[in-house]
Amino acid sequence: MRFAVGDYIGTFEGVEVDEDGPHVLWLYAAETGVLIGRRGNNLLRWLNHSDRPNAEFDGFDLYARRTIAVDEEISIDYAAGS
Repeated sequence: MRFAVGDYIGTFEGVEVDEDGPHVLWLYAAETGVLIGRRGNNLLRWLNHSDRPNAEFDGFDLYARRTIAVDEEISIDYAAGS
């Protein structure tokens, strides 16, 4: 499937955790000042890092930063937001 800039790709789904581990995504909740960890249990847990990512999270929702072609790997910047 092709994604255009700004397209919704999916939501990082999983149970909330308070310890780091495999496939855990951390979100800083500015309104509460708390880090929220979620252990991924859907396909988004397999996202790889890129210094030039084509997608980014807004909360736990993932959106295309640029056009993503069919069969192109979707990548994020692991350090973004840290």
